[in-house]
Amino acid sequence: MPPAKKKPVLLSGGNPQIAKADGDAPVQAYIAAMPDWKRRVGEQLDALIERTVPGVQKAVNWNSPFYGLAGKGWLVSFHVYARYVKVAFFDGTSLSPPPPGGKSQDGGRWVDVHEGEFDTLAPQLADWLRQAAALPGWGKV
Repeated sequence: MPPAKKKPVLLSGGNPQIAKADGDAPVQAYIAAMPDWKRRVGEQLDALIERTVPGVQKAVNWNSPFYGLAGKGWLVSFHVYARYVKVAFFDGTSLSPPPPGGKSQDGGRWVDVHEGEFDTLAPQLADWLRQAAALPGWGKV
């Protein structure tokens, strides 16, 4: 009988510790390890991104799922915190309207998804995803 797989360690705020890797499998491992209601948000985000951004590529970097397009770069990522899931757009200041969360020096903006909010935010998230897919991304996919 093969040894049982160890569950990923949950870091501060419940963020799963998943090794850096490219592809869908590490992203699905991250989502499966998300605690409580946040797992459903991760599943919904992953499905929304796949539907909205044709040809999306995935990876886990810095204990967060990243989504991007070959030749364009990374567009969006998400990260688990104690009370919400932070969805970060790497060129968020170029989106209209810009996501409400802070402004990083490199143009990133984000939105915090709290329990029970995904369905309300999904149409706006989809619009931001379509816009982000039309812009240059960050880094190299």
